[in-house]
Amino acid sequence: MSEDKRLGKASEVVKYKEFILDQFQIDSIRAIDQNNSVVVSAATGTGKTLIADYIINKYIKEKKRIIYTAPIKALSNQKYKEFKEEYGEDKVGILTGDVSINHNAQILIMTTEIYRNMLVTNDESLSTLSYVVFDEIHFINDIERGTVWEESIIFSPEHVRFLCLSATIPNSRQFAKWIESIKNHKVDVVRFDKRAVPLKHFVYDYDKGLTTVDELKRTMEVEKANDYYKVTKRRRGKKERFQKKPVPNHLDVISLLIEKDQLPAFFFAFSRKRCEELADELSIKYDFTNQKEKKEIVEFFLSKVPEDLRSMESVQFLRHILVKGIAVHHAGILPKLKEVVEELFAKGLISVLYTTETFAVGINMPARTVCFNSLEKFDGMNFRYLNSKEYFQLAGRAGRRGIDTEGRAIALIDRNIANMQKIKEFTAKDVDPIISQFHLSYNTALNLINNHPTEEREIILKSNFDYFLRKQSNKQVRIMASYNHKYSTLEKMKYVFNDLLTQKGVFATHIYSNELLITEIFTSDIYKELTDTQLLILLSSIAYEEKRMDKFKFGDKKNYYAIVDVIEQNKYVDKELNKMRVARMNKMVTQWVEGCEFSELLNYTNYDEGDIIRLFRQTIDIAKQIIRAAEEVRDIELEERLHNCIAKIQRDVVKVEF
Repeated sequence: MSEDKRLGKASEVVKYKEFILDQFQIDSIRAIDQNNSVVVSAATGTGKTLIADYIINKYIKEKKRIIYTAPIKALSNQKYKEFKEEYGEDKVGILTGDVSINHNAQILIMTTEIYRNMLVTNDESLSTLSYVVFDEIHFINDIERGTVWEESIIFSPEHVRFLCLSATIPNSRQFAKWIESIKNHKVDVVRFDKRAVPLKHFVYDYDKGLTTVDELKRTMEVEKANDYYKVTKRRRGKKERFQKKPVPNHLDVISLLIEKDQLPAFFFAFSRKRCEELADELSIKYDFTNQKEKKEIVEFFLSKVPEDLRSMESVQFLRHILVKGIAVHHAGILPKLKEVVEELFAKGLISVLYTTETFAVGINMPARTVCFNSLEKFDGMNFRYLNSKEYFQLAGRAGRRGIDTEGRAIALIDRNIANMQKIKEFTAKDVDPIISQFHLSYNTALNLINNHPTEEREIILKSNFDYFLRKQSNKQVRIMASYNHKYSTLEKMKYVFNDLLTQKGVFATHIYSNELLITEIFTSDIYKELTDTQLLILLSSIAYEEKRMDKFKFGDKKNYYAIVDVIEQNKYVDKELNKMRVARMNKMVTQWVEGCEFSELLNYTNYDEGDIIRLFRQTIDIAKQIIRAAEEVRDIELEERLHNCIAKIQRDVVKVEF
């Protein structure tokens, strides 16, 4: 069949563009041509995104809209660049909390949060929407953000179809049945477990070197039995001490990979600081680049990194290791530096990249080998082993299609603490199902009241995946109790009167977190009594997510006391606003608004550069939500104030560039 021939009946489909199609791609296209939704569970690197490309190519010719949602802004930005190159700048737009470009385009790339927010507020632009692509649909498991994916499916119009993509969904049929049950159309499941490049799993032990989980498990069991025998034979009253086993070193693993020609490698460490320590250690011992490559790296680095940032310690450190073909990548480094690392890796100029797990989400950059400095991570509460989905999300980056005959995943094992049975279980197969993390927010409750008659609300509330799963297993569901409690609160706080939203209620439908706190501040005179700087301190304190080791200099407390005095006017705000967070934001925000250099902010906090930028961008995102809410209630004065505030914080590295 010729490449340019329009794909018609599924039996004819053999080639799409320059690609020979695998059977799972053919099956997916058949489902799309039958106007069904599709859940695709296929291993990393097998070509799932080609199915999304087919949808775009099909519906763009029919003058329909396609939305491509991604779990993180970085992935949205990457897809925007790819699709713009493929389909032309006029056909593609992007909407994230940071940026809005060509929002009327036929192909819209956005974070899943933005799509959900458009749905609950009945955005008119969705009337011509045909398909929504949910990339990395397993994010529905995320404790904090999973609700967003569920509501995106629940609130989508009846005519919209879905393409749900994930590397593995063990309960894909159950998930598809849920969508069928609430959307009343056929949802096909397509599974393809075979990887494009076979993946082998190893562990690295100090004594045994490179080995398998089973082999090391057997060795440890024998040694444990021998130790027990020695203990039972010891003389009475005399204790026998057993020495701790040495812990393997990452340098030994890299040395082995060099010897066996198995670079480039990703080296996952679940601590930013540890990533940098390991990279520094490696740079002392190894240099992977020749003079020509060093020159290319330096020239590229200088072309991408603004001069005013080059004197920063973190920037100098990265330049130092990059020249040797070594890099780090984590959420704490400057966004511009992350781009530099990603592009240099894509060019083949990085041999070892030390990174946290954030790098694995959606970024299409495989390596020959993936290493784990540890298989344990801190999840915000405790140290725990990775689950199977997390492990395979990371390990799946090993093996480059068309280059490597196999990919290798290697985990360093500390025998003193390792639970080999547990490790064996989660490294054998991804068995973790998609589960529900649904919880009802005030924003959802308000939008239900605003957009749906009473009889529809219970049906919608009982459409969540958790209700579906519990109903199947005959477990009790209390979703209506949660809704009724929130409804009562909204009535008491005058957001709802006689089942209609008040002006406050309408305002809050456009605020997507801390909705009551923000609405109380900006539908009263509180904000009018604060300066722009004080408003930005206040908004940053709401955006700020506190971590145990955070440190900030408080500085002059004039602004702090002004804010605290004003918010005492409102009992709810006074109770709900964390005043310590206001104190923490005071110095840093004030200095930035008054025009200091970005590098100076590092004197006021132990936050990494990337964290500061993310905090300021989240502050801007909240300000934009308030502007949209102000537009809805026709508060021009508030709109102007927030536009002025954004202008004072959105500058230099904080501003998003494309």
